[in-house]
Amino acid sequence: MQESAKEPQFDLNEDQRAIRDMTAAFAAERVAPFALDWDRERHFPADVIRETGPLGFGGIYVGEDVGGSGLGRLDAVLIFEALAVACPGFSSFISIHNMAAWMIDTFGDEAQRQRLLPKLTSMEWLASYALTEPGSGSDAAALKMRARRSGGNGSDYVLNGAKQFISGAGDSDVYVTMVRTGEDGPKGVSTIVVPKDAPGLSFGAVENKMGWHMQSTRQIIFEDCKVPAENVLSGEGSGFRIAMAGLDGGRLNIAACSLGGAQAAADKALAHAGERQAFGQTIDRFQALQFKLADMETDLQAARVLLYTAAARLDAKAHDASKWSAMAKRFVTDACFDVANDALQIHGGYGYLHEYGIEKLVRDLRVHQILEGTNEIMRVIIARHLIGK
Repeated sequence: MQESAKEPQFDLNEDQRAIRDMTAAFAAERVAPFALDWDRERHFPADVIRETGPLGFGGIYVGEDVGGSGLGRLDAVLIFEALAVACPGFSSFISIHNMAAWMIDTFGDEAQRQRLLPKLTSMEWLASYALTEPGSGSDAAALKMRARRSGGNGSDYVLNGAKQFISGAGDSDVYVTMVRTGEDGPKGVSTIVVPKDAPGLSFGAVENKMGWHMQSTRQIIFEDCKVPAENVLSGEGSGFRIAMAGLDGGRLNIAACSLGGAQAAADKALAHAGERQAFGQTIDRFQALQFKLADMETDLQAARVLLYTAAARLDAKAHDASKWSAMAKRFVTDACFDVANDALQIHGGYGYLHEYGIEKLVRDLRVHQILEGTNEIMRVIIARHLIGK
């Protein structure tokens, strides 16, 4: 990172700076040198992901009694930003795992916490989150996948349906899954933790997608899939509340992944501009390019301050934390995609080549404007807060 990015105009304490620096050192050594190979080979680096467990990244904001780090949301965005400098796809998977672990920690009973979380916080188990379905994306309350009680005294649930666009599907060990156990609408949704070896669980083909090549995205198929009733979080009917509770943090996390990736792109562009010769001088001597670099730096710092402020408000449980999370997600992911795209343009034809790493960043960051709630939905949320509806 450039020096200006290391010390933003935000009051980070000594512990937070240490967390950020430790994460950046790990990412530089264990992720960055291999990210292009993982992207090209569509390789899921489960071994390296599991190395983050001893660093505390398996349960960043999970209770310490089950092996979590017990950190806050600002601490978390520092971690995801630093990881994403090396690879946004890697960082985003760690974010997804943490969302799933946090849901179990926050909404599970004590028996569920003690049974499931130690293996998740250590990264012995990897976790995915399954909400989206083939026919329901932004309208999460419209999900159709059914779960019905079965077995003696209702000791099991039998699940039927499918989940779409699930990151880590087929690679993760557990899936925190939203299902319909009751009436249509939000009140009929429940949350159940599905182990990978549950009978009746299978996975679709790996999607051939634009970015995030290092993590698989597949459909999850449930055909009379049997799961113990003890895996339901907070009882029937709590699923929509659980899903909505996870959104603010998820939006900050994916914004942090955008910020780290865009910082890497800007750093590459600045270095390239200082080396590339044209018309007898390096191209960073041309004012048109200087203005572009200035705008990129301004957008990065504006994004960073907005993101850190939103995370601090979520930590403080501010009444408007959801509005700030939506604003941060919308602005940061849009601005950072533009920064990465401008970095590609500065590289010219070299930016279009895989080996320079810029086109990968552009591809990886594009999806951040869609997932965790599209940026159009973010505008809806912000507007509702403004007009009181």
